[in-house]
Amino acid sequence: MAEQPSVAAAVIVHGGRVLLVRRRVSEGSLSWQFPAGKVEPGETREDAAVRETQEETGLAVAAVTMLGERVHPETGRLMSYVTCDVVSSTAHIAAPDELAELAWATRGEIPQYVPAGLFEPVRDYLDGTLPS
Repeated sequence: MAEQPSVAAAVIVHGGRVLLVRRRVSEGSLSWQFPAGKVEPGETREDAAVRETQEETGLAVAAVTMLGERVHPETGRLMSYVTCDVVSSTAHIAAPDELAELAWATRGEIPQYVPAGLFEPVRDYLDGTLPS
């Protein structure tokens, strides 16, 4: 069995909200998630999170901190979570073949989008970053 490529996810907080995207094709019960994609050969996880965010949402971001990694319970893929700051532009659906919609969610709205809950380091980061 070929090893699944690792996936880098960008956790982007801007204006007191976090960016979530809904994929056209869900992975398991996952529908809404952070902008994310496969880490290309020779690419760092931080670079992959920045590149995928740009490709999917048109948003220019800069990687800040690696929050952590886990094998995702739904997809079985190795996931890396990277916090990113917005550099420029406005988020929009830049890859309509991949994304159905995007949303800037408040802390209180996250469970509506991600009912299974967030990876603990991500949740802790958002709890400390987003206004309650």
